[in-house]
Amino acid sequence: MVSRVERSTLANWWWTIDRWLLAALGTLVIFGLVLTMAASPPVAERLGLPTFHFVNKQVMFLIPSLAVFFGASLLSPRHVRRAALIVFLVSMALIFAALLFGEEVKGARRWIFGIQPSEFMKPGFVVVAAWAFSEGGRDRLPGNLIALLLLPATIIPLILQPDFGQTMLVSLVWVGLFFIAGLRWIWVFGVGGIGMGGVLLAYKFVPHVRARILKFIDPGATGGVADTFQVDTALQSFFAGGWTGKGPGEGTIKRILPDAHTDFIFAVTAEEFGIIACLFIVAVFMFIVVRGLTAASRNEDQFCRLAGSGLVMLFGIQSAINMAVNLHLMPAKGMTLPFISYGGSSLISLALGMGFLIAVIRKRPRSEVVFRNIGVEAA
Repeated sequence: MVSRVERSTLANWWWTIDRWLLAALGTLVIFGLVLTMAASPPVAERLGLPTFHFVNKQVMFLIPSLAVFFGASLLSPRHVRRAALIVFLVSMALIFAALLFGEEVKGARRWIFGIQPSEFMKPGFVVVAAWAFSEGGRDRLPGNLIALLLLPATIIPLILQPDFGQTMLVSLVWVGLFFIAGLRWIWVFGVGGIGMGGVLLAYKFVPHVRARILKFIDPGATGGVADTFQVDTALQSFFAGGWTGKGPGEGTIKRILPDAHTDFIFAVTAEEFGIIACLFIVAVFMFIVVRGLTAASRNEDQFCRLAGSGLVMLFGIQSAINMAVNLHLMPAKGMTLPFISYGGSSLISLALGMGFLIAVIRKRPRSEVVFRNIGVEAA
């Protein structure tokens, strides 16, 4: 145990963080390892890899993820801003590099040097946008203008990849920050109109987007039932598992389910552990979102309030999109379930985002918040 009277960095960290939130995140990580062990062996065998290839790699990814999480959670708000800006700029540079030199996978250029830079861009984008909105609220910098320009500058390269799942996620979080920042309603209608116009243009001129929307609305519109194989198979997993599931390792549908260890791991959970286990996972996600938003809303520092809210929204919306896709409530987005799905870039970037969250909602002396708000501490 860490004593309250101890004044070390570790002791200060332990007594100022939200330990309930930390416990919930740890629960998801443990569930992720268990479910990766359940879902990934059939995928590895189909690819001619050792049975526990993905499990071993996930454990390897977990080590740097924990280091990134702990390091990020130690940062002060000022250093969170600086770290996020660096991460955002480097990630955007890598996204452009992937467009030019990255390997094309399934019709998209999203990977370079073995990483997916858009995953790391997300937490950096949220913190930088929160920073811009908070500065705009103080009239110290043209923060609102910077925040408005930040969105198109970020999503245009994502559309070019194309990666419309990440584009939608980033846009929704930005809109959430927009409302929390309290900007005028005229901007709301303007941004909404631009968003709707972008969707219509994408539907008209981007075949990939049009095909996915038509396939979701009418499966026969793009070639028949074969186009819905993934979501149909995922739904079968929920029916086959029932309330209590078939038992660990007893699932059969996962053997034919594409991306069972990544995008559709929630369906594997349903087949082997049942709907009750799925509801428990949903409850953990809901707890993290509610706890994080509550802590952020109580923070007296505007930047911390916006950054904390944005990072929680990023986490919650991504979780909701993945589960909705598994239940065929949304078109497929190619988005992982946070801390549950297999993936090194996803795991490390989520650890970074949650580390930033822990950092900005940590308990701090009131005097520190007051000094920061009046500009004593430079950004």
